[in-house]
Amino acid sequence: MYNMGQYIPSASIIHRLDPRVKIAYVVFLSIMILKGDPITMAMISAFLVALIPISRLALHHILNALRPMAVFFILLFLLHLFFSDGTPIPPSPLWHVIITYEGLYTGALITWRFVLLILSASILMMTTSPTELISGIERLLRPLKILAIPSHDIAIMISIALRFMPTFLEEIDRIKEAQMARCANFKTGTLFQRTKATTLLLMPLVMSSFRRADELATAMEGRGYRRGPRTYMSELRMSPADYRAVLLITLMTGFHILQRYQIFV
Repeated sequence: MYNMGQYIPSASIIHRLDPRVKIAYVVFLSIMILKGDPITMAMISAFLVALIPISRLALHHILNALRPMAVFFILLFLLHLFFSDGTPIPPSPLWHVIITYEGLYTGALITWRFVLLILSASILMMTTSPTELISGIERLLRPLKILAIPSHDIAIMISIALRFMPTFLEEIDRIKEAQMARCANFKTGTLFQRTKATTLLLMPLVMSSFRRADELATAMEGRGYRRGPRTYMSELRMSPADYRAVLLITLMTGFHILQRYQIFV
């Protein structure tokens, strides 16, 4: 069972934070992850690891969130490892493949960045209900109404796309198990044979995705969903804990700027 993108109810302080604050955290952390040096990334890593027990999330939930991206992480690391110029790592090249120190460093750094990006987004999704997520995104995008941009519709689209991801992954598993029951083999054979077997998943997956999209549209229409502005049962209000969280992210951002541009040196 995948937990990527699935909300996990709890009474932790992270769950109770205003969704706007949590979304802002992910945005600022993403910027620092993409722009930061290893020292900044190490601090962010420690911060995210500390958030896991604070959020009362089980370790297997986090691992399940990262597991679907494992192949991508490995490929990303290997691409930089084998195709980066620089100083070769002794001994002599194996099978005419040269591994460089620069490739090893860049591959590890880029992979580390993406792991942190996925981890921060997963913590947001696991600690924020779909309703809160839509409400938070809509509030943050509300100033765009001046430009006649429908903030609520954008929030709905983003939320549906994010929430569809775990359903999509579960559908892959279901179709794969059905194909294996019909003697399809995805684990043995040559690379070409396994790739050919994997193509058996594509058509059922596409058809299932269209069917689920149609069912979702029908369900939304049946519940009276219409485009345009709407009211909410409860308005978002900042609590003292939210203001403390904003202060913390402000301090982290300030430290990142000072450290990056060496203002304190």
